[in-house]
Amino acid sequence: MTEMLALIYAMTAIGVGIILAAAGLGSALGWGMICSKYIEGIARQPEMRPQLMGQMLFTGGLMEAFPMIVLGISMWFSFANPFVGAFQGAVAG
Repeated sequence: MTEMLALIYAMTAIGVGIILAAAGLGSALGWGMICSKYIEGIARQPEMRPQLMGQMLFTGGLMEAFPMIVLGISMWFSFANPFVGAFQGAVAG
């Protein structure tokens, strides 16, 4: 039983690492795309710079919310692991 519990914790840690890595990669790619399109927009119409900057920052802020949500879910898996409770309930029952 102890080995199975340790395996659950280990697999959860690996899963959380993969989830956080994917969120970080997605955030970096998103910021890269947002900034490149912002620069393209300024190159095409320099007079639109203030409007484009506001839209870029707004879109970037919305995009940054996703990694924060993923971080919260990952912390839930790390500290209040639902798989451990399910395993202990199955063993006790």
